[in-house]
Amino acid sequence: MSDAEERDPDPERVRLLRETADDLRGESSESKQLAAILYRVSDLYDAEEETDPQEIYIAVRNILNVKERGGLER
Repeated sequence: MSDAEERDPDPERVRLLRETADDLRGESSESKQLAAILYRVSDLYDAEEETDPQEIYIAVRNILNVKERGGLER
């Protein structure tokens, strides 16, 4: 399977990733962080979203940087 085929719209994959993110999201910052990352990855397979792997990488890197700095409230 090529990279392009892996990124074709896949509503079932989007649903599964987002349901998993919802299940993982909890009170801890780590679970919220992981859920946010899964949501960003799901955008890759969502026909309504225009994103690419590089954009997702940058978003995930930003999520991790915010966590490292202690959150948005700082």
